[in-house]
Amino acid sequence: MKSLRTIIRYVRKYPGLVATYFTFNILSSLFGLVSLGLLSPFLMLIFKQGDAFKSVNTGGWMNQINPVTHFKEWLYDVIQQPGGNVRALMVICFLVFGAVMLKNLFAYLSMYFLNPIRNKILNDMRSNMYATILRLPIGYFTEQRKGDIMSRLSNDLNDVEGSTISVLESLFREPITILLFFTYMIVLSPQLTLFLLIFLPVAGFILGRIGRSLKKENKQVLQQFGHLFSTIEETLGGMRIIKAFNAEKRIRQKFEEENQTMYHLKNKANRRRDLASPVSEALGITSVLCILWYGGRLVLSGDSGFTLNAGDFLAYIAIFTQLIQPLKGLSNASYNIQKGAASIERIEALIHEHVGITDSPDAKELSAFNHSIELRNVSFAYQDQPILKNINLTIAKGKTIALVGSSGAGKSTLADLVPRFIDATEGEVLIDGQPIKSYTLHSIRNLMGVVTQEAILFNDSIAANIALGKPEAGMDEIRKAAEIANAAGFIEKKEQGYETNIGDRGQKLSGGERQRLTIARAVLKNPPILILDEATSSLDTESERLVQDAINNLMHNRTSIVIAHRLSTIRHADEIIVMQKGEIVERGTHDQLVTRNGYYKKLVDMQEVG
Repeated sequence: MKSLRTIIRYVRKYPGLVATYFTFNILSSLFGLVSLGLLSPFLMLIFKQGDAFKSVNTGGWMNQINPVTHFKEWLYDVIQQPGGNVRALMVICFLVFGAVMLKNLFAYLSMYFLNPIRNKILNDMRSNMYATILRLPIGYFTEQRKGDIMSRLSNDLNDVEGSTISVLESLFREPITILLFFTYMIVLSPQLTLFLLIFLPVAGFILGRIGRSLKKENKQVLQQFGHLFSTIEETLGGMRIIKAFNAEKRIRQKFEEENQTMYHLKNKANRRRDLASPVSEALGITSVLCILWYGGRLVLSGDSGFTLNAGDFLAYIAIFTQLIQPLKGLSNASYNIQKGAASIERIEALIHEHVGITDSPDAKELSAFNHSIELRNVSFAYQDQPILKNINLTIAKGKTIALVGSSGAGKSTLADLVPRFIDATEGEVLIDGQPIKSYTLHSIRNLMGVVTQEAILFNDSIAANIALGKPEAGMDEIRKAAEIANAAGFIEKKEQGYETNIGDRGQKLSGGERQRLTIARAVLKNPPILILDEATSSLDTESERLVQDAINNLMHNRTSIVIAHRLSTIRHADEIIVMQKGEIVERGTHDQLVTRNGYYKKLVDMQEVG
């Protein structure tokens, strides 16, 4: 019941709503019981006429101490007025009507206050997952399928809403109803109720055996949903390549196989779930038949200590039939808890995912960058696979450092150490002579701007994308940043100018336009430290020239770390770091490295030939 404990933990955050819900539930159940309890005097009045309320306190020692018997005597005194049985019948009908109306009113009010509890739990779960996603390190998203993460935010939450959260209604309401009704049944006939209790453990055992398998089966369904979402996400993102390589048939076949697997898994889980209703109903009917047999014997019995009159027996049957639905609700709740347990586990696993890179308890603010960034004996390994080996590098303020080398040499990994996207496995990174871990993440990244090879933009206006790092910026500042980034020209040609929506990932813009917007975003933030990760490698010649001019404007008077694919763009760097297999193999200016005729010279020659 770990999933149920998780739900209760969320519920406890709203004690006022829960208390109000419980109060109305109790009142609804109480008035429901009153309406059924009045069935006995009504039936006795109809079938026994004048004998309906006479000698109600006779018939054995059980009736002498029975509070229901005393209630009937009181009711007899109230309604036994001029008018006889007809008047008594009218009074009982009015009492039943009033009790039923109040029962339904309080039932509605209880649901009125349950809905906010349910929706708050879902909102809290969704918010907690999203907050965790934003805190997780970059490396987490290279390991996990995006589709699986989206499945947890969508399908798993829907599953929780449709199963475990709906259990709240049963768990909060049904026990109250069962307790009140059972208490009244014990008062009416202790021996008949004791007989009934024999069947409850048997029913619970049968239903429990069926329900335990649901958790495992539903977890498989959810995992398959994750694979399905990933395939859809990859298809939407790679549609151009799929069509270019005529891969529609193969991609569709892959999707159909996964979809067919989902079909079989859901059939299996749903069939097991649907077994709950007929089994519980069959057990309920069996219990009713046993009560009819045993209760009928008590009615016909002459035992003065355990006799049961016909009116009370019929009322007992009516109350028990009304008790079947709450018991069935608890049975279905047990199934739903098992079904929703897998979703709860996946959601909780994401919420409690180890973040890894966090602020230390005594972290301080880095208010300004004064003199240098240093990597001292830094190594980094991913899953025991070494990526960087014993890196020593000092980047002085105002200098431009270029990182070059073949793919997989460790350039991007080295750059990711500076904003603490990752942490070194060995050694340490220092800013102004202090370990980077002694500063808060927010203050470190507040002094840095990043422009990546892929222009990452959001489905919003041009102005909103430029102002991402400085949301309080005015339009004059946004325009100035766009001018420095060589973006103002194409923006002003748009019909809506800076308020133009650029579409999903900026798809309404060309590659060069998107990249200039990312540069304008960095310009507006105005960071003292700049990280450029192959910002022009995917552009055509004309776009590259415009973007490179924008980058040169951006790098002016800043400390820059440039990951270069095209070596012509970093000829004027203060120092070029040549990397190979996670190590620094050469370092110096462009002219120095060319003169040495080493690995860098080979890279230059290959690009010139190309």
